[in-house]
Amino acid sequence: MLATWVGTQADESFPDAWKTDTAGNTNSRAKVYLSPKLWYLRATVLEAQDVLHSTAPLKEASLYLRAQLGFQVHKTKSVLTRNGTPSWNEDLLFVAAEPFADHLVFTLEARQQHKGPSPIAVLRIPLTAIERRVDDRQVATRWFNFEDPNSEKARYKGRVQLRLCFDGGYHVMDEAAHVCSDYRPTARQLWKPPIGTVELGIIGCRNLLPMKAIDGKGCTDAYCVAKYGPKWIRTRTVSDSLDPRWNEQYTWRVFDPSTVLTMGIFDSSGASESEGDLRMGKVRIRISSLETGKVYRNSYPLIVLTNNGVKKMGEIEVAVRFIRSAPTLDFLHVYTQPLLPLMHHVKPLGVVQQEVLRSTAVKIIAVHLSRSEPPMRREVVLHMLDADTHAFSMRKVRANWVRIINVIAGVIDIVRWIDDTRVWKNPTATVLVHALLVLLVWFPDLIVPTLAFYVFAIGAWNYRFLRSSKAALPHFDPKLSLAEAVDREELDEEFDGMPSGRSPETVRARYDKLRAVGARVQTVLGDLAAQGERVQALVTWRDPRATGIFVGLCFVVAMILYLVPTKMVAMASGFYCFRHPIFRDRMPSPALNFFRRLPSLSDRLM
Repeated sequence: MLATWVGTQADESFPDAWKTDTAGNTNSRAKVYLSPKLWYLRATVLEAQDVLHSTAPLKEASLYLRAQLGFQVHKTKSVLTRNGTPSWNEDLLFVAAEPFADHLVFTLEARQQHKGPSPIAVLRIPLTAIERRVDDRQVATRWFNFEDPNSEKARYKGRVQLRLCFDGGYHVMDEAAHVCSDYRPTARQLWKPPIGTVELGIIGCRNLLPMKAIDGKGCTDAYCVAKYGPKWIRTRTVSDSLDPRWNEQYTWRVFDPSTVLTMGIFDSSGASESEGDLRMGKVRIRISSLETGKVYRNSYPLIVLTNNGVKKMGEIEVAVRFIRSAPTLDFLHVYTQPLLPLMHHVKPLGVVQQEVLRSTAVKIIAVHLSRSEPPMRREVVLHMLDADTHAFSMRKVRANWVRIINVIAGVIDIVRWIDDTRVWKNPTATVLVHALLVLLVWFPDLIVPTLAFYVFAIGAWNYRFLRSSKAALPHFDPKLSLAEAVDREELDEEFDGMPSGRSPETVRARYDKLRAVGARVQTVLGDLAAQGERVQALVTWRDPRATGIFVGLCFVVAMILYLVPTKMVAMASGFYCFRHPIFRDRMPSPALNFFRRLPSLSDRLM
């Protein structure tokens, strides 16, 4: 007997119902996932006592404490002690996920000359016995007794003083900072009310490329994954279709407009564990770019960068709408608030440390979601969370350099315009600049209002471009990424793993190329350091004559500014700067010649 029914996503049985386009695959149904609640566990190791008295053979040893939570392992520095009371006073940070079923294991290890590390004592602390805090208050220290790691009986092996707590005032980063979808702290009592909701309608894809061949026929089993905050959604898998239609709708609460909604398209490998789900493209939508209440229905190209270059996998059609629930003033007030919670500013984490913690959080989330039913593949989670954001890529280096040039292009244009004005390339503009100079010198109160009005005029002029960009939201730009003109060798290097799997000759050639680039960077850094050292040499008497000239000129300038009105000095300086070319010398200015003659420390480098 076969019963069929037609329903919508609002029906209670929709997630568990079998669809006619899923080919009966039990792991192809739609699913809503939640990331585990992550905490930063701070373990402050202060000191230990009686650790050598209970271990007779060790009269003098270098001791360190090894802390382990699951796959996370941290070690303190080695301390040489003779009285059995080593002191460390170090902070160790771990990432822990609820529910707290693990133990935090401390192992005291000794390192002697010509011998490897040997465990002396062990301590196991259940995570449920550790207190939580939401601010930077001082947590009370506690003494814990060590046990013998080689004995089943609880023998006293010394004690250690620890300060343990879960820091709920931090936001546990699991995404790259520039595409983060949530900045809330772990502790729920610190959350602020939501400012609105974002609705996402995943309509379908068009013109997808076949990802695999079955019985000599190319096919694609596509599904979509979207993430915002701790909530993940997965659409059903449409089997054997290059134009899948999902027509599924999901909503998220929004707490900060400066966040990003991420969607990814993948090809399901079915029940095969050896073959991972292949990525087919990604789309990011920044919430702050959405107007309140407006529905954006657009098609976005699915672009993937592979070893062979840029590849367009098809298009995805989605509809997105942001609905503001907070009052207008409260919504605008969010833009004046810091992105990260208070603890990130009171007790900030280092950049390297934060990246290590983020990598750990990504692994924990991947393991958690892979245990769901249906499971979300590990490679899908890693791709959605941009786990390889900081991998080296020569293409990204050049792209970032181009971005810097584009940012300072306006400043370069202003410098060129000033130089053209100085040499009277456009006499009319130069005369107007002289008039503006006189006006601003005699009425200095107009300087700040003039600059503010100029910025306002630029913003108002650029507003006309907003109308043309409202229809389509920003998406990945291959031209900005330099993905269309990248060299094949650079792509192969970008997708090479760690450690490299290429031949020694290829690795040597890449190393030589990197050394050449490093040599240019080294030269630029040396030039920058030399300019700064020349500035310091003005008053450090490395060149007594040059410093004497500079100090004497400073005294003369101080006397002139003390005796002559400031407006007259500013007027004379401006007219001297913009003097006619017939009064100029084609050689560099005396001030620039004087600066270039100042000594630097470059001649002292070996």
